[in-house]
Amino acid sequence: MEEEISFEMESAKEAMEKALVRLDNELTKVRAGRANASMLSQVYVDYYGAKTPLSQIGNISAPDAKTLVVQPWEKGLLDSICKAIIDSNLGLNPQNNGDTVFMNIPALTEERRRNLVKQTKSSGEDAKVSIRNARKDANLAIKKLQKDGLDEDTAEKLEEEIQNLTNTYVAKVDKVLEEKEKDIMTV
Repeated sequence: MEEEISFEMESAKEAMEKALVRLDNELTKVRAGRANASMLSQVYVDYYGAKTPLSQIGNISAPDAKTLVVQPWEKGLLDSICKAIIDSNLGLNPQNNGDTVFMNIPALTEERRRNLVKQTKSSGEDAKVSIRNARKDANLAIKKLQKDGLDEDTAEKLEEEIQNLTNTYVAKVDKVLEEKEKDIMTV
């Protein structure tokens, strides 16, 4: 019984942690007006007939806050890289100078900044839903354990622990969203 309880608590915590990691991954894709190599993490290039992540066929760097540079390991891929970046709908205009592909990151308008904040809040709400679902699953497991002989006091303590864990992770999501909003709205 003790092992099952421990397992359920760890499962809930792990699911909540995954929701937070997923949120972080989503927010790195949100362009806050500064160049960041992770902006190109979802770009896949046609590399000899296979869709390959851009990061696996070249070096991506941000030499300054307004420029992204991709230096491919094979010069013959420059056009394919430009096409993949355009097709990714990131709003970037890649330019090929014969050795590298570079992109200037356009400044964000006030309206675009507000839309990005809405997008991040939506991602944050999705993370909170995942956290609450993990709480629900853990509480259902506790109810099942109660039917198998777990006493009521222990079950209540476990449900309280799960709720505290949920509150902690929801607060972490709120903190991440607050920081990202501040980052986006800073001109």
